[in-house]
Amino acid sequence: MTERSATQTEDFSVTHRSVFAIAAPMTLAFISTPLVGLADTWTIGQLSDAALIGAIAIGGIIFDILFATMNFLRSGTTGLVAQAFGARRSREEAAILARALILALGIGLLAILLQTPLLQASLWFIGGTERVQEAVIVYFSVRILAAPLTLSNYAVLGYFLGRGEAMTGLALQTVLNLTNIALNILFVLVFDWGVAGVAFASVLGELVALLLGLVLVWLRLRKSALENGGWPTRAEVLDRAELVRMMGVNRDIMIRSFALLFAFATFTRLSAQQGEVVLAANAILEKYFLLAGYFLDGMATAAEQLVGRAVGARRRKPFVRAVKLCAFWSIIFSGFATGVFFLAGGALLDFMTPAEEIREVGRQFLVFASLTPIIGMGAFLMDGIYIGATWSRDMRNMMLASLALFLVAAYTLTPAMGNTGLWLSLLLFLGARGITLGLILPRRMDETFPQVRQSPATS
Repeated sequence: MTERSATQTEDFSVTHRSVFAIAAPMTLAFISTPLVGLADTWTIGQLSDAALIGAIAIGGIIFDILFATMNFLRSGTTGLVAQAFGARRSREEAAILARALILALGIGLLAILLQTPLLQASLWFIGGTERVQEAVIVYFSVRILAAPLTLSNYAVLGYFLGRGEAMTGLALQTVLNLTNIALNILFVLVFDWGVAGVAFASVLGELVALLLGLVLVWLRLRKSALENGGWPTRAEVLDRAELVRMMGVNRDIMIRSFALLFAFATFTRLSAQQGEVVLAANAILEKYFLLAGYFLDGMATAAEQLVGRAVGARRRKPFVRAVKLCAFWSIIFSGFATGVFFLAGGALLDFMTPAEEIREVGRQFLVFASLTPIIGMGAFLMDGIYIGATWSRDMRNMMLASLALFLVAAYTLTPAMGNTGLWLSLLLFLGARGITLGLILPRRMDETFPQVRQSPATS
């Protein structure tokens, strides 16, 4: 009996406990990721220089585009491994990871080789004052060295999350982020390396996490190889059909990620055009959304794994159950985050920078940043569902439609309403993503599970 056929008649249950077994540790892991951005901004903020705060914001956007556009190496790997896990194809799980690591190293090295045109194009698009751009150049020239490390970490994390091993994912992310934060404080506040210190901390954090991740991968795969007749062969890793499938899913997720980050790059660009103080204030307020977003990403990751496993096992009932439970808790989490920002957002703003003019501008637009979790909740949830099911084309298309809506709104409302119009456009963008994907979901479920379409009892 093959690995695939062994699971054709098996089912599995999805409970609140199984959802939280993935969501809770990954929420903790993802929360620590924006804390790195907060630490970057806080350490530079202690220098009371709006230009340096703006440089960190712009540098962060550039690497979000370079690295997070390649986040398909995490999310795509998670969805594909989860489906192989649901079908109990252990050798295919290992082959998927091998393909992802090869791709990660290739893209990372290419990014280093092309660093000069990448930086020039980024600075041309985002802009900023001369002092801001000078600091960005220093930051970029160091942090680009982490490209192969960062992308390989995406692949390793995706492998463990696809198997539902969220505690391992938590351990890897915790090591990465705590190392980054500790070195950040050391290099900037003790060694006085400025923005270069922030960049060096990122590179070394990625290196430490990758070394640990590869050790854990080796231990896992060695055990799996003993249980399943050896390692996947070269032919299995380079299987044409599986490579085409991976590339198709990854292409769509990459386009989706690029569109998402292009929207935030545009947000930063339009912020910079309003001056250094508005740029700095928006950069700090944007971290509120990133903090809430990574918080919600824990539940989205649970959806990825459980939905992907259900698709791999060809079972509709656990699929529907996973969607319902993840939706329920996403609403709870997003409402909580919004409430916290309304109550404590001003105090957090004061903590982030001692510059009074930045604090004053930030308070004027705090309400918009506070609303981002509840309005953007549907987008995070639907991303998790569609990634797990590998319905990547729909996710790509709805993202592009939402981006077009954002650009029209931003370039219409910002000239008319200033920074208020820019924030309203961002909220419109976040809401549109969740609504459009939600409308498509029932049809995609019927297409994926056609054998139970006429059997309500099974759903």
